[in-house]
Amino acid sequence: MSDMTVAILAGGSGTRLAEETSVRPKPLVPIGSQPILWHIMRTYAHYGFTDFVLAAGYLGEMVREFGNDVGRGGMREQDWSVRVVDTGPHTNTGGRILRLRDDVGAGTFLLTWGDGVSDVDILKLVNFHRAHGRLATLTAVHPPSRFGRLTLAADRVERFEEKPRLTDDWINGAFFVLEPRIFEFIDGDETSWEHDSLPRLAEAGELMAFRHDSFWQCMDTVHDRDLLNEMWQSGRAPWRVWD
Repeated sequence: MSDMTVAILAGGSGTRLAEETSVRPKPLVPIGSQPILWHIMRTYAHYGFTDFVLAAGYLGEMVREFGNDVGRGGMREQDWSVRVVDTGPHTNTGGRILRLRDDVGAGTFLLTWGDGVSDVDILKLVNFHRAHGRLATLTAVHPPSRFGRLTLAADRVERFEEKPRLTDDWINGAFFVLEPRIFEFIDGDETSWEHDSLPRLAEAGELMAFRHDSFWQCMDTVHDRDLLNEMWQSGRAPWRVWD
């Protein structure tokens, strides 16, 4: 199982995080002393998945330098295999995945975005995928609320929750498990994985959801970056499954 390749899309420019991404690709924005991309890779490695292919685009040379550094054991990851593929600065998400076709091998592979961390159990995710036999599995997560929630009794605030999770809703949290036939659902560079390919897979009955009730957080904004850094520096980072 651990010979599966992990593909990570690391080519986005992250326009809502412009103060960071004007000088580096979004996946290289640091959480603590390491890029968020390293945290994601470290999660997969904890479960035995250490063969990585990174889809570079915006400021791709920086991703290549990172990949070379990690691949040489420069971050103490001696057993990781890291390849970086230039998927173009303007290629859409589906197109980036399609351009990795020759690099993910002929069997089942893993895929996620380079800007979201989670404590999802990758082995349970893979076993779920194996059991249902469809082409694609995504990890369904509860979205973190952007706003605090008030519980009111008449006009009195009875309870205040600071940004609770929206437990009635599910969203696509990435952390995919995929079969090679998913490439048939990607037309080319302009294809959006989220808006074109996933709906087509769903219509074909080939998309399943692994429900993850625990921690998940993407890094879309400065607030998200600060929140993740605060968690890391406090020693209470839920995605740090490797300790």
